[in-house]
Amino acid sequence: MVSHPAAANYDRRWLVVDGSHNWISDADLLSKINVSIRFGHLVLQADGMLRLDLPLDVIEDDDSVRCTVSVGSQRVDAVDEGEVAAVWLTACLGQTARLVKVHPDAPPVQWPANP
Repeated sequence: MVSHPAAANYDRRWLVVDGSHNWISDADLLSKINVSIRFGHLVLQADGMLRLDLPLDVIEDDDSVRCTVSVGSQRVDAVDEGEVAAVWLTACLGQTARLVKVHPDAPPVQWPANP
């Protein structure tokens, strides 16, 4: 949970997926990452890792980075945040991982109550 006044506007916009584009919901694994918002950026930090800053508001007009990911049994239209984020997450979590953002035109995600 991010305690920043603007955090609610970005709640559940990003998710971490594995190499098969399945949502990683393991809270213990993801607890290695500290998430915050600073100066218009989503900021990821973890012990032994350099900070990763990603712009919050980017126009999603590049179809080459669009992908489909699975959240439970739901298929979700998403935008891949790129190789730098993927390398960072993979190193941090010790397994293949990518950061994706729910595409702004995607229907609402039905998040499982207890992943």
